[in-house]
Amino acid sequence: MTQLRPGPDDVSYLIDDLRAADADHEFLAHAEQHLPRLHDLFTRLYGERPDGLERLASVLDLARTSWTARPRTLKALDRERESAPDWFENERMLGGVCYVDRYAGGLDGIRESIPYFRELGLTYLHLMPLFESPEGNSDGGYAVSSYRRVNPALGTMEQLAALATDLRRAGISLVVDFIFNHTSNEHEWARKAIAGEAGYEDFYLIFPDRELPDAYEQSTREIFPDDHPGTFVQLDDGRWIWATFYHFQWDLNYANPAVFEAMAGEMLFLANQGVEILRMDAVAFIWKKLGTTCESLPEAHLLLQAFNAVLRMGAPGLLFKSEAIVHPDEVVSYISPDECQISYNPLQMALTWEALATRDGRLLQQALERRHALPAGTAWVNYVRSHDDIGWTFADEDAAELGIDGYPHRRFLNDFYVGRAEGSFARGVPFQENPRTGDARVTGTTASLAGIEAGDAGGEDRVVLAHALALSTGGIPLLYLGDEVAQLNDYSYRERPEEAGDSRWVNRPFRSEQEHEDRTDADTPAARVFSRLSRLIDVRRSTPEFAGNDLIAFGANVASVVSFLRPGEGFSVLVLANVGDSAVEIDALTLSGMAPEALDLVSSQPVWLGAGLTLAAHGVRWLRVRMR
Repeated sequence: MTQLRPGPDDVSYLIDDLRAADADHEFLAHAEQHLPRLHDLFTRLYGERPDGLERLASVLDLARTSWTARPRTLKALDRERESAPDWFENERMLGGVCYVDRYAGGLDGIRESIPYFRELGLTYLHLMPLFESPEGNSDGGYAVSSYRRVNPALGTMEQLAALATDLRRAGISLVVDFIFNHTSNEHEWARKAIAGEAGYEDFYLIFPDRELPDAYEQSTREIFPDDHPGTFVQLDDGRWIWATFYHFQWDLNYANPAVFEAMAGEMLFLANQGVEILRMDAVAFIWKKLGTTCESLPEAHLLLQAFNAVLRMGAPGLLFKSEAIVHPDEVVSYISPDECQISYNPLQMALTWEALATRDGRLLQQALERRHALPAGTAWVNYVRSHDDIGWTFADEDAAELGIDGYPHRRFLNDFYVGRAEGSFARGVPFQENPRTGDARVTGTTASLAGIEAGDAGGEDRVVLAHALALSTGGIPLLYLGDEVAQLNDYSYRERPEEAGDSRWVNRPFRSEQEHEDRTDADTPAARVFSRLSRLIDVRRSTPEFAGNDLIAFGANVASVVSFLRPGEGFSVLVLANVGDSAVEIDALTLSGMAPEALDLVSSQPVWLGAGLTLAAHGVRWLRVRMR
């Protein structure tokens, strides 16, 4: 076997092989552009292995084969995306996310929902994990048993490909989860690995005794202590296997380039079914190194970049979306045109809820001023809440500047959102609560967290305010489908044994036909929230200043007001959001840097700023202004 060598010789050798194999000229052009980068990354990851060059050649051939099989319509989309690489940064982008079974029963039901998605204005649809997974508890599908078979209860891979085609014709990009860090213990690779089958014995991290697991656990953290202590679980034969999350989710060993090749094949397969964006799950955990936390290691970034290079050759139009719930300084490190082009914005999400609880927007304002900027060619996915829980991910050093002690503040926020704190309007549910330490996260639908379930008078306004921030701060705003009709917590999960132990199911309700019918009845919360959010979505879609991520800090000089400018050609949009329970005044001096004539984009009415501005409790204004 020939080892990888630094420099261009290996690349020339591999390109010559492609020419000799009469590779498609378009693929050859992709390879000439991206193979040097992939070679460099492979050298850094696998340069010490004797099989490095051969494995790289196999990956290259895999990309070539996948490109050859790629449908013509998807190749046309690739060309379109390559000619307009910022396609996902425009003001018309709007995402929706749902569980297939809970929202529509199956893939056919999703297909039948396309007219409603178009009514909402979706251009991006994220279907939560829909692949084959173990019966019973499968961590909501995040314990994947096959990346090439859909859960039979939802449909087939053929139906998924047909759905992707129909969505694309409707202007909607299909997004699916790529469970990147682990598989289920029922995956074919897992079964072969524990059986010691040649070629698979090194796909996972399996140890004969506790010596190395104990050493690793000196520095790794427990993620789900209710499920199992530490980072490892014991196999029936007495050996120990790495399982960061649930005991049935076994971590892949990316130090083995055969795992890289296998996972690249799964990504390319999904790309050829019409998937346009892969949500890269748990990216911070994918590389292990003794003596470290095994989170956000440099090799994790190299792996993402290497997979990105493979996809640029085999499916150039596909994007990666990062899911990294880590320190705010680390989240942005996964975002680049060569790594993950888009990323969840967990800091903005958490601090939106923090601001609503405290009636103080300063921590969110600080984050928008300091931590919102991204590299060119990338975008945030801004969301109000996810399928998961809310973890209070703000940086303690940021909070300290405002006189906030991080640990007790997180405890307050947990107590507030589960209804235990004075003045709480929320009806959230604790997740993974530790009575000894007081640590917990919070789960709940937007309507229940914002006060609608509790009957609080400001509940609907808070729902609208939170979404208005997600819609106006840039990138891709993301709706959890059902929130637009103010769907409440679903406590029936407690009656289903496979869900009862995981409180996150409370905010994954089945689609409520009643609320969707009520959206046309003006006397219902569903209709009022739907109408107001629809108006905001319509306005965003026709406001070019909301494209991209550029955001300019603007100090409203009122603690409860979050404020910023979205710059445009000749004009800017001033966004003002009052998280407080009382109306506030923004004085004329504060607004004096703008011409006094402004336009309220939501009401389409002129606004005079010369005498200052009143902002209602939980009020939001989008004002087109001209800077002096």
